[in-house]
This record gives sequence, structure tokens and C-alpha cells, in this order.
Amino acid sequence: MAGKPILHYSNDRGRMESIRWLLAAAAVEFEEKYIETRQDLEKLRNDGVLVFQQVPMVEIDGMKLVQTRAILNYIASKYNLYGKDIKERALIDMYAEGIADLNELIILYPFRAPGEKDANFTQIRDKARNRYFPAFEKVLKSHGQDYLVGNKLSKVDIHLAELLYNMEELDPSIITSFPLLQALKTRISSLPTVKKFLQPGSQRKPPVDDKCVEKVFKIFH
Repeated sequence: MAGKPILHYSNDRGRMESIRWLLAAAAVEFEEKYIETRQDLEKLRNDGVLVFQQVPMVEIDGMKLVQTRAILNYIASKYNLYGKDIKERALIDMYAEGIADLNELIILYPFRAPGEKDANFTQIRDKARNRYFPAFEKVLKSHGQDYLVGNKLSKVDIHLAELLYNMEELDPSIITSFPLLQALKTRISSLPTVKKFLQPGSQRKPPVDDKCVEKVFKIFH
């Protein structure tokens, strides 16, 4: 029997958080080995387990996978969260790329210099309200189904729910004018596996604070 996946990353959200969300939604238990110091990161590099010298890295099924999208796609394929055919996978990938574009801005936001944060927040909010959220609202309206692709839960629904939670932490009213996105968020949050992940004490990480920012900079910069 294969062991639990092992996640190698610092003890914060970053690019690993979407992987945590997807594993949790798929009811996959996982372990984490935190990178606490620069020396921890250098050891992984020196051991030759980081193909491109960077994390996140996930040990799963005898592999040491890096690159966030590759990891997410493998998990989605393994746990039947990647559509039924190549056309559905193409749509899932297309929507997931849009989500990743916006989520990357959110990931980097806490690490912006204080003088840049206001402008960066405005950029994130405007892109959410005027580009990404209307697009996903339109997709849901166009087919009237419960999920974005094929009326079946896929990785992109999980990614979108995570994005909505992240955006609401920045602006609690951000999705009030998008009723179908609100309904999707409620639907995903009600799934037993996701509901468990959203409870206090789970492996979901809290928002990044100043102390965390300082620690991450010491490790990766």
C-alpha cells in the first residue's frame, strides 16, 4: 500500500495551498515536511530531489514531483477530478489558468512593499470584479449546471472555491454581485471533505501575516 503523499514547503500558504485544497477535497490524507530554514532548502537542492531547484515538491506514488500545475494535474487525474475526455480537460485547464493568474497576485500581495500594497490591492480587486468573476459567472449561467465543466466536480471547482475564499479575506463584499459564484462557493464548502478542511485545526494554512513574511524571506531570498 502506498504511503501518504508528503508535501515539502514552508509552513504557509504560498503555491502549496492549492495542492492542500485539492488533496483534502479528494479525501487524501497527507503529511508535511516543513522547510524551516535556508539550510533545509539547500539540503533538498543538494540531495538532487528538486528538478528545477525550487518548491513546492510532493512525494507521491514513488515520484518527487515539482511544478505546481504538474502536481495538481497528477492529483486531479488520479482522483477523477479532471473531466471525462480531452475537451473537458481543455476547458478545465483554460479556467484553471485564469484562476491561477489571479491567485498568483493574491499569493504575492502580502510580500509587497508597504508603499505598493494599495495599488496592488486595487489591481487585484479590479481584475476580480471586471475580468475573472464575470467570466466564471457567465460560464455557470450559460449551462445552468452545478459545476463549471461537465456538471461534475473537477479540480477547477476546488480551485475557484479557494480563490473566492482568498478574495473574501481581502474584500468581504467581493462576490456579493455574483450570485452563481456565491452558490458554487456554498456548494463546494458543503462537501464533507472540504467542510472538514475548512474547520479550525485542519491542514489549511491561515492568512500570511508579517511574521510569516519575514520567515519566508529568510528561507527563499
